[in-house]
Amino acid sequence: MTDLLELLKQQVSAIVLDGESEHLFEKNNALNQFYPILLSILKAKPSLISSLADQLNPRLIDIFQSNSALKEKFIATVAGDAPVPEIEHTLNKSIMPTMGFLQSEAGSTDPAAIVHLIETHFGSVKSALPHWAGGLLAALGINTAMGETVHQAEVRYVEEPVEEQKSGSWIALIALVILALLAGFWFKSCSERKQAETVAPVQSTSNQPAKFQLSTNAKGELSSCQVYVNNTSYLNILQNEVKQIFTHPTGCGAENDAAYHTQFIDQESIPSVLKLLKGVPNASLTWMGDQLSIQATNSADASRLISQVKGLVPNMKVVGQQAVDINSTVDNSINNAQKALASINPDRIRALDVATALNMQIINFASGSSEIPKANQSILDQAAALLQRASQVHLTIKGFTDSVGNAEVNKALSLKRAEAIKNYLVGKGVDPAQLKAEGFGQEQPKADNSTPEGQFQNRRIEFEVLNTDTGKVREVNQQGVTEVK
Repeated sequence: MTDLLELLKQQVSAIVLDGESEHLFEKNNALNQFYPILLSILKAKPSLISSLADQLNPRLIDIFQSNSALKEKFIATVAGDAPVPEIEHTLNKSIMPTMGFLQSEAGSTDPAAIVHLIETHFGSVKSALPHWAGGLLAALGINTAMGETVHQAEVRYVEEPVEEQKSGSWIALIALVILALLAGFWFKSCSERKQAETVAPVQSTSNQPAKFQLSTNAKGELSSCQVYVNNTSYLNILQNEVKQIFTHPTGCGAENDAAYHTQFIDQESIPSVLKLLKGVPNASLTWMGDQLSIQATNSADASRLISQVKGLVPNMKVVGQQAVDINSTVDNSINNAQKALASINPDRIRALDVATALNMQIINFASGSSEIPKANQSILDQAAALLQRASQVHLTIKGFTDSVGNAEVNKALSLKRAEAIKNYLVGKGVDPAQLKAEGFGQEQPKADNSTPEGQFQNRRIEFEVLNTDTGKVREVNQQGVTEVK
């Protein structure tokens, strides 16, 4: 079963962060912490699902039940080193496409169907909640029942007035005087903060091109959609077009902001382009400025769409790119590794040949899991048979993760995954002395962690060879062999 949070990151985060250039890590990290919290709230409060879906532009304050103090504390917690107004702006943008995604995955706009979808995946949702989320949810009247750790976090997150009750009444009077003196300062501070929140998005530029992003799911139905334009009238027209073409009750998330242009280039052709996109599985478009970008998992679909769309938008440059198909990429890597291992002569086993073959495979662990996928077990079986015949070969199994989440947790997970592979090989008869497991977490990334594709490449296992005859350590990857020492 595909992990719901991973799909959210791949489909919604990609749209929300597209075109962003500053504080990408912090914004992506804030989204990753926000998703499990939002799903937990929706599961506990189904009425909120309908309320958010009915709004053109839902905000965090709607989710936090107009509790502005709790909302501000949450944003400050997830913002990291990024400006708080920018993080709030990012999270606000994510709500509508998230609701559209949930409706698409549930196959219905009925809150009961969406709650059922969340409940089906709630094990992974709970495990992804930040350690402090228990207190936040409790403040909203939600009992997560997640156990001792989160319960303790609840005490840390919520203000604790217990000691005040133990003091005498004279302390209470002094406290009231202090509070009265602070009230003016608090009001002034909040006012300044609200002004900063209002001004911050405009500081970027008042001349950004309008932007329209839309993607479909595996069935070719609307998966997520977001519009950025400074034109309320056209925004309503486009919303109705999307709803009608895709038979979707919600339509797109909307950002009606003076920072954006009032119209799109060739915007009269948008409905015609959407009709071509409808029914195409796992496809997406980004309509921004004079460029229209089209992606599809199937290269034939992408080529056909580009050819058809070019005639509809004479004033735009249409570009295409085949999206990364993770399943196909993993399958191809396993097939290549199988062929490479099978070609090794068991009577003349070279250490670097074994390592090279092992590094051809992609071990695509499930999110937060160290369970080795069944597809990779056959590769490890082949490698174990060879290693038993080559006792001089020692392997260091190195685990890596992407940068999403806590660095210490990622490092522990990467070690756990490397140890899982070591234990599997030992279970198949390999001498434990030939193997060593190490975890590096999010260190030494191979690709940009700000994109789903880059994160996929960074979640990896690498094999390093130590030949005891020479004492030399060699790393083996797609670029070749590198001597370490």
